[in-house]
Amino acid sequence: MNHFLDTICTGSDMMTASKLGQRRQVVIPREICEQLGLQVGDFVEVNLRGGVVVVTPKKLVDADLVLTPKEEILVRKGREALRRGEYVTLEELDHKLDRPALKRGRQTTQKTPS
Repeated sequence: MNHFLDTICTGSDMMTASKLGQRRQVVIPREICEQLGLQVGDFVEVNLRGGVVVVTPKKLVDADLVLTPKEEILVRKGREALRRGEYVTLEELDHKLDRPALKRGRQTTQKTPS
């Protein structure tokens, strides 16, 4: 069964008529998917605006890849320092890492005889 009734291309715009399936499914033409970089399984957002259905590609982000509020603060401070010209070169960092670590004495509490 052919889902496409008509395809009209003008410049960079493409209009395709599709048939609504039994389960309210609409096929997005291959050419449009390729232009948008959409692949099978990708998510799209569907909105109604002034009587027009608008389909927008959506990229979901893994929760493990999202910064915590504390990490966001650190990143913001780092960017601000870079804007002020405050940074450490890789050579300086390597030099600091090559130096022996400072030895700190272990603090212990002394027992008092009972």
